[in-house]
Amino acid sequence: MPDLRELLHFYAEAGVDSPLEDVPVDRFAVEPARAPVQAPPARTAPQPERSRPEPQAAAAPALNKTSVPDDTKIALARQLASSATTLEQLREQLASFDGCNLKFTAKNLVFADGNPNAPIMFVGEAPGREEDLEGVPFIGRSGQLLDRMLAAIGLDRTGVYIANTIPWRPPGNRTPTPLETEICRPFFERQIELANPKLLVALGGPAAKALTHAPEGILRLRGNWKTHGTAAGIDIPVMPTLHPAYLLRNAAQKRFAWRDFIAVKMQLRTLTQ
Repeated sequence: MPDLRELLHFYAEAGVDSPLEDVPVDRFAVEPARAPVQAPPARTAPQPERSRPEPQAAAAPALNKTSVPDDTKIALARQLASSATTLEQLREQLASFDGCNLKFTAKNLVFADGNPNAPIMFVGEAPGREEDLEGVPFIGRSGQLLDRMLAAIGLDRTGVYIANTIPWRPPGNRTPTPLETEICRPFFERQIELANPKLLVALGGPAAKALTHAPEGILRLRGNWKTHGTAAGIDIPVMPTLHPAYLLRNAAQKRFAWRDFIAVKMQLRTLTQ
């Protein structure tokens, strides 16, 4: 029989570092008993299956279907605008038109101000808060600055016609969406056609792009004569310039607007001689 000391030394070299229990333990029988305890975490792993609201994104195609009614609204706007033979009729058609969602959040229709027989027409983008309350374009702080700019070249509201590409105030003065602009486009294009000015002044980038379809920003466009073509085939010179609201925030840019207005004055003098 081997010596106990030698046996312990053999076990130590074999890697045995703890004594055996008095009662044998069947490890194969114990492990299955523990398996159910470990199973729940494994089963909860596929939990993303439960919170799968992403398939709701399948509702996106339904949004695309709105393109059909949107196209219908644009077609209706064209039909109503083209049927107007006077500016007053156009105003009535616009007031009865429900195809633009901005109408339902605005307080008033902001159609125009000034003299519709004037040789020069100023076009902005959309009404602000004061304009929405009064139903008149450019009567807030930016409108007061526009009046001073007009006076600087010998004009006032009795000698100009003023309108916007969008006749209703967007909520919170946000930028009109491309769809809203396209729905309103037939009306402001018909408004220009009926007013028949000799010269257009686009106040700000959105108005300049709506009138000329130029891709450049207003800082590149301003000071450069462009052209607006009417449905009747008449080309009207357009001077893109900085919006008065922009000038209120960037007074240093007023010198550029002054140059644009001087160019407008000289061109107007040439066209009305």
